[in-house]
Amino acid sequence: MEKIISIEDALKLTNVRIVDVRSEAEFAEGSIPGAVNIPLFNNEERAQVGTTYKQIGTEEAKYLGLEIAGPKLSALYNKISSLGQDKDIVLYCWRGGMRSKYTTSILNMLGLKAARIQGGYKAYRRLINRYLDKPSIPHKSIVLHGLTGVGKTLILKKLQHLGLPVLDLEGIARHRGSAYGKIGLPASPSQKDFEANIVEILSGAERKGIILVECESRRVGKLIVPPAVMDSMTKGYRILLYASMQKRVERIIEDYTSGPDSNIESLQYSTSLLKKSLGNKMVEELNQKIAEKRFTEVIPHLLVHYYDPLYKYPDEPSDNYNLSVNCDDLDRATATINEWIRLLPEYGKPVDNGGEDDANRGNSEECADEERVYF
Repeated sequence: MEKIISIEDALKLTNVRIVDVRSEAEFAEGSIPGAVNIPLFNNEERAQVGTTYKQIGTEEAKYLGLEIAGPKLSALYNKISSLGQDKDIVLYCWRGGMRSKYTTSILNMLGLKAARIQGGYKAYRRLINRYLDKPSIPHKSIVLHGLTGVGKTLILKKLQHLGLPVLDLEGIARHRGSAYGKIGLPASPSQKDFEANIVEILSGAERKGIILVECESRRVGKLIVPPAVMDSMTKGYRILLYASMQKRVERIIEDYTSGPDSNIESLQYSTSLLKKSLGNKMVEELNQKIAEKRFTEVIPHLLVHYYDPLYKYPDEPSDNYNLSVNCDDLDRATATINEWIRLLPEYGKPVDNGGEDDANRGNSEECADEERVYF
């Protein structure tokens, strides 16, 4: 008998392989995190079946689908069985319909136990939307602020290594911001995958009661941060990170010039986008210095004349923040923040995903209306 499982129960499984049998294009648009794409129909075949369904009828579309899928069964079985005999196999398609039902039935007949997700990917999207369609997430947010290069992302990674829950929006988006944001990074995910990864992280952090995040604008590259997350950021605890110019320059050079030929062409292209702010002559001079790899001259100029005035963060301790930390020594800064967080009244108090309106209390002046640009 075919086994059908709800999306909620499927996500609770720990020893599982989730298989997406939709086409490559559907998978690229959005999928369940960790799923493996093994299409029953590729993009062209799916289009053929869809056209037949619309122009001729349901039965003819089914026959065409069987004709296309039949020769693939052996390869399909081998691919799915190779994912691990000791794992639970769970399949899904768009709505939990014919594609996942047919594939699951064939696998079961061939002795490979598999289940299909009721409602398919559409059910998963409903779950994501329910989580994010709230005024705010329930976690108490701890938001890192600071000038470019102080080490916000590095601190997040170190705190995560210490067991604290971190929502690294730039890491998920694979984008550091607008002008220089894509240099040296792989392609960004789709908006649906961006949201799915956010919910996966937030769900896992509920038992800790808090979430660490870097202050962001509504957009990270082309991706939109969900309003519930933005609201949480504007009302969370605020930590100011600051560092010396020397350390900031060193970190930026390490982040942005480690690619082939020091990413010179990408750096020059991104710098050219700043002509309106810096002027044509200055951009030409900076690009010439980039070509000569004189990064220790270029980066301080960009920081002093563009980025620091843009963000206006203090470069010293400030009473406007709950905590101010010198980040010249990243390990010491991480230890200070870690100790401070673990003394918070919200730390370690589990929350649910009800998204209470007042779950995050505090200053709401920053983040929401900032259009952040990162170097």
